[in-house]
Amino acid sequence: MTQLSVNVNKIATLRNSRGGSIPSVIQISEIILGAGAYGITIHPREDERHITKQDVFEIREFLKSYNENLSKKGIPKKEFNIEGEPSERFLDLVLAARPDQATLVPVKPGEITSDHGFDLKDKTVFQTLKSLVKRFHAVGIRVSLFMETNFEQYALVKELEADRIELYTGPFAYAYERSFEEGLASYKDYETAAQEAHKLGLAVNAGHDLDTNNLQLFAKLPHLAEVSIGHRLVSQSLIVGMETTIKDYLRVLSQGNEA
Repeated sequence: MTQLSVNVNKIATLRNSRGGSIPSVIQISEIILGAGAYGITIHPREDERHITKQDVFEIREFLKSYNENLSKKGIPKKEFNIEGEPSERFLDLVLAARPDQATLVPVKPGEITSDHGFDLKDKTVFQTLKSLVKRFHAVGIRVSLFMETNFEQYALVKELEADRIELYTGPFAYAYERSFEEGLASYKDYETAAQEAHKLGLAVNAGHDLDTNNLQLFAKLPHLAEVSIGHRLVSQSLIVGMETTIKDYLRVLSQGNEA
């Protein structure tokens, strides 16, 4: 079964927009894991516009305690995945936090969200990644590289000794929104990419704008180990949870009126 890791960046974005500690990233993470998700994903950017350095270590300690309780019950642990750019800043943060998986993602200055995979034919990029993969593996951290469906570069992922690729699924999601037929045509590119990655011994993750609509197709992807989903999952939770929340507020208000 494909595992679900939930990206909680958007929870931190909402908190930071007001200041203070509400909503609590830890509280929401506990709800997410309690509902059955396999892990928590964060992407701590340098500007700390959502996840902060403090969050990284608070989540680490939360997961450590959470997994200790699971272990006592004989339940498999939940995973911690940290995404970020190949930089000294990110290297130091990951080595200090020791997540289960580090997902390396190319980052452009000023970007709103990640929107492309690595070009490993760039020798500078290749050498930078080679150094980081080696450092992460030395302390037992699994490494995934954010890639597109141009599978001719996957041999270079293997040469870097990364463990997985994470397929950038933005193009598929946008195609699916236009029509099922366009989504299906795009899906076939991902299907080929996943098969080629598997042939090389690379596990396959995926993420970006996946939701319960387009996953009806994408979840069929061969060899799909894990999906990391944040923005659309949090957005959908606002919709499906809003009615319950409004009713709770009205119930409390009516009790106040009765006093």
